[in-house]
Amino acid sequence: MKQKFLLSLVWCLLLVTTAWAQTRTVTGRVTDADGSGLPGVTVLERGTTNGVSTSADGAFSLTVQPNATLVISSIGYNTQTIPVGDQSVINARLGTNETVLNEAVVVGYGSQAKSEVTGSVTQLSSKDVENVPVVSFEQAIQGRTPGVTINQTSGKLGAGVQIRVRGASSVTASNQPLYVIDGIPVTSQDVGTDVEPLNPLADLNPNDIESITILKDAASAAIYGSRASNGVVLVTTKSGRQGQTKVNVGYYVGTSETTRRQKFLNAAQYNELFRESAANAGITDPDEVDALFLDFGIDLNSGVDQNWSEEAFRTGKVSQYDANVSGGDAKTRFYLSTTYNDQTGIIIGNRFRRGSARINLDHSITEKVKVGLNLSLTRSVNDRIPNDNAFTNPVQLNALPPLQPKIDPETGELNQLTLYTNNLVDIERVTNRAGTYRSFSNAYLSFNPIKNLTIRTEAGADFLNLNEDIYAPAGTSSGGNTGEGFSNQTQVMNYTTNNTANYLLTLNEANTIEALAGFSFQRSDLKQTSAEGRGFPNAEFTRIASAAIKTGGSSSSRDEFSFVSFFGRVNYAYQGKYLLSGSVRRDGSSRFGANNKYGTFGAGSVGWVISEEGFLQDNSIVNFLKLRASYGLTGNAEIGNFLSRGLFTALPYADQAGIRPSTVVGNPDLSWESTAQTDIGLEFGFLDNRISGEIDVYQKNTDDLLLGRQLLYVNGYNTVTENVGKLENRGLEISLNTRNFDKDFKWSTNFNISFNRNEITELTSPIQSGQLASVREGQPIGVFWGRKYAGVDPANGNALYYAEDGSTTDEITDSPLQVVGNPNPDYTGGITNTFSYKGFDLSVLGQFVYGNDIYNSAGVYQAVNGDFFDNQTIEQLDRWQKPGDRTNVPRAELFSGNGAQASSRWVTKGSFLRVKNVTFGYTLPASVAKLGFLQTARLYVQAQNLATITNYDGYDPEVNTAAFGQGNYVLGVDFYTPPLAKTFLVGINLGF
Repeated sequence: MKQKFLLSLVWCLLLVTTAWAQTRTVTGRVTDADGSGLPGVTVLERGTTNGVSTSADGAFSLTVQPNATLVISSIGYNTQTIPVGDQSVINARLGTNETVLNEAVVVGYGSQAKSEVTGSVTQLSSKDVENVPVVSFEQAIQGRTPGVTINQTSGKLGAGVQIRVRGASSVTASNQPLYVIDGIPVTSQDVGTDVEPLNPLADLNPNDIESITILKDAASAAIYGSRASNGVVLVTTKSGRQGQTKVNVGYYVGTSETTRRQKFLNAAQYNELFRESAANAGITDPDEVDALFLDFGIDLNSGVDQNWSEEAFRTGKVSQYDANVSGGDAKTRFYLSTTYNDQTGIIIGNRFRRGSARINLDHSITEKVKVGLNLSLTRSVNDRIPNDNAFTNPVQLNALPPLQPKIDPETGELNQLTLYTNNLVDIERVTNRAGTYRSFSNAYLSFNPIKNLTIRTEAGADFLNLNEDIYAPAGTSSGGNTGEGFSNQTQVMNYTTNNTANYLLTLNEANTIEALAGFSFQRSDLKQTSAEGRGFPNAEFTRIASAAIKTGGSSSSRDEFSFVSFFGRVNYAYQGKYLLSGSVRRDGSSRFGANNKYGTFGAGSVGWVISEEGFLQDNSIVNFLKLRASYGLTGNAEIGNFLSRGLFTALPYADQAGIRPSTVVGNPDLSWESTAQTDIGLEFGFLDNRISGEIDVYQKNTDDLLLGRQLLYVNGYNTVTENVGKLENRGLEISLNTRNFDKDFKWSTNFNISFNRNEITELTSPIQSGQLASVREGQPIGVFWGRKYAGVDPANGNALYYAEDGSTTDEITDSPLQVVGNPNPDYTGGITNTFSYKGFDLSVLGQFVYGNDIYNSAGVYQAVNGDFFDNQTIEQLDRWQKPGDRTNVPRAELFSGNGAQASSRWVTKGSFLRVKNVTFGYTLPASVAKLGFLQTARLYVQAQNLATITNYDGYDPEVNTAAFGQGNYVLGVDFYTPPLAKTFLVGINLGF
């Protein structure tokens, strides 16, 4: 009996000992170089999904298997790999790594270590876009992205943003990059009906973004094939991490003003200039002058001095509330967020509101099977103002003479007897609202059937529902005598499925091969229904159903396209220093002709990590040095969906239905634009990576430009879209990062500068717009083509122009048409300085653009030496007045057209340096935060667009009106375009 008991006791002890040997609990603390605890560091058991995140003071506890190895990592720090052995306490100290060479960089359909990437890629993190008072995330990364030019175009909230990755690759097809959110291509082109575009990316909450990766060369982008010529922007949203559940809440509030204003004549100056202008036109009798102006409602003796140019602007307001919760365990990770943003614009009548919610889930069903769901819902409302070319655009108030009052003294109401429309009436009474419901969502299943093989299938949808409602009551400029209403609903369902297999093979610990194969299908379906009506009972009835007359603007349409794609990629690395990569994609598109439905696009790249060679090992100067080169072919498919086909349209006659051919000739041979790109890059890190950066040179050659060729009207057709023409982009990009001080006081600098030269190398015939913008062989896209202004004849005050032989003439028809300006800059860039001392931090971002020209096309009205009754800019007082005067402003002469024709007179330099963002913050010590039951607490103040240095005399040098069409070649044109906002705010972020 005793023997049985002893045997049982020994057996139990053996079981306990075995169980204890199977797992081990390891505790520890992770600190930075100064010994301060690092929160949020990932501590992972290598080869498994078992891991935790450190707490606010850097502590962790993790149960691991025997012979485990811990991988301790955090963005911005060197990763440490520590074998557990028989240790139960492991402390780690992480050194900073500004080059982030071990960081996983998101690339097409996967990720790579930064040190192994052989393409040209720029990646930004969440800190670059969080809590910035902008509507969409692209506005927050201006000046931070070498090779990527971002132009906000207008100070209107929610307006379209123009992005060019390494220059323009097309003339009439889209030049906007492909946007991919969590692996799913999304709708990024405006689907509204207004002349000026909305920005569909304003529906994405910037605070939900984890990282933004921009694929710039063919090696990185060709995996997206036919839609990668303009670059690819990959957006990854935040996800939960295993460890303690974290709750973060934030709030900011602020005010906005215009970055710049223009100065116009006051009443006395207007009186002086225009009486002189009338006298020079031969009207010298004061009574006759007064009578002439009274015919246009202007009383030169009114005594009124109305500053109309200021009426368009106001002090804007901005506020945002946001909250998110994240966390999880080894099985399930989650991220939930909600945000409400409210911005009242600096332009009267303009307001933007956005509310959003998101849930991102990841779940490990087993060690081999994972599933995930990303789901968001956004509601945005944009109270819009009329386009730049509309008389009701508030900025056009500056045309009204200062002698006309804002308020009619007899009625006490807004004065409607002004030279042009007093659009304060319309701004007060007209409703122009664009409301959007938007959902970005995707779900995935990942399966590891065998070691190192991952099979992933995902399906995603981008649902966009846009409602545009405009109501102008009777008595307004837009509504006339009866009132007018317009309603449009656009629904876009864009869905995609991606299916990939990824295999990683390691041979002899020196050879690493990663292979990817995949299939993708995308379909987009757009439906649009609109209605118009006139004749409303009163201003309380605003819907089309209340209109007495349903006008001919009512319509219904449908538009759709689809892509089917097969792709693959192979990455090879030998000893971590010799790198080789190749990708290929075959795309089929519904947009192209029956003879060219499919296209094949591929790229190859090589890399040499020179710092891994023996002759550079263990040196104290060179930490990292990599040379890479790539070549590849990408495409552009962003054109109308049915340009390859001959379509028919309905043609009703009385009550009989009929059809007719459309005015566009179908082209069965229509195909992609193709861009071949070569890139050579050098990446480096010196002196413990205190100096690091990248240098890239590239050349892009685009063939088979998609252009609409004009046809003779006698055959009944207007245009046919063909593949004709070529263009070239050549450029240099430099990015430099330095850690200037790295102790208690830290100071780091990021500087980038980009040079790009664009040229049309082949074109069948020139393209010309009415705003001087032109496309011509041998010239950059969008050059200004017109007469060259030569100043003023000192003898008589006549405007002069350059003749063909270089002499001057006052006959503008004797002046040849020529290039008079170039809207493309010589170089662009930005510089960011970041300082920190203990809990204090300061970041200053500067953005610069140099060498571009701007055509102020409003100059023919507001800066034309009193040719008509529009109020004039202040410099028109410097006009010629007597023989011998030397000035650039011609003689003031009413109705004479002296210097009033479109010419280089209004083409000026648009270079600028802008203090884009300044943020000063203070983070409470963890010990103090804990007293308020907090993990973290940060207070900050911020200024956006703080100061602008420029010689441009218009409202803002960073403008490009969309009033005359959205063509790629209408660049740098200003037409009563409002300036950007200068915003000041104060905010707080709390972590629980």
